[in-house]
Amino acid sequence: HFCESIRVEPRWQGTNLCLTCGVAWLRTNQYTSVKPLGDRVLVKTKTTEDKTAGGILLPTTAQSRPQAGEVVAVGEGRSLGSNIVEISVPVGAKVIYSKYAGTELEFNDTTHLIMKEDDIIGILDTDDVKDLKPLSDRILIKVAESEEETAGGLLLTQASKEKPSVGTVVAVGPGGLGDDGSRTPLSITPGSSVLYSKYAGSEFKGSEGEYIVLRSSDVIAVLSS
Repeated sequence: HFCESIRVEPRWQGTNLCLTCGVAWLRTNQYTSVKPLGDRVLVKTKTTEDKTAGGILLPTTAQSRPQAGEVVAVGEGRSLGSNIVEISVPVGAKVIYSKYAGTELEFNDTTHLIMKEDDIIGILDTDDVKDLKPLSDRILIKVAESEEETAGGLLLTQASKEKPSVGTVVAVGPGGLGDDGSRTPLSITPGSSVLYSKYAGSEFKGSEGEYIVLRSSDVIAVLSS
């Protein structure tokens, strides 16, 4: 893909700043540490898999951009009203973040991302998304399985299956921040069956099926039988 490289001098001598697919990234040999400011966090990204599960080597273009990493530094927080709200994600936390979030930094031969705290979807201490702890007003939902047959009994191909927008709530975040810095708990609870906006959120595959993480505002209705 297209990448525009900019060399800035003299302060940034030895540093390349690039823009790729709308995501800025920085490669530097001059600096050994980065201190995020405000409500930003620095995440050391998880290495992209270069092979499939069957051991087939993937070309660079086919490798998925990682969405996981470890928080290595945090800013001082942000001001809301008269209150300072500290970063809620601790250093050392394993996190999942939005797919195209942040500015990519490469230093100490390691790739990092600096991003807003709000770009972090949740904390994940295991390798399975079902264990995700959502942040802010986000909700983790296990997606209902697609119907295999039409009402007339015709078997559907994978491509023609209707994308489901119904699922079961697995976990909810602590709630969004108000203007005064206080959190408003979510009214949706784990175990609820919900209907959500069709193309909202971030999708993940887990050991027990497909999951989606979205904002509480993307939930249209709570369903009951």
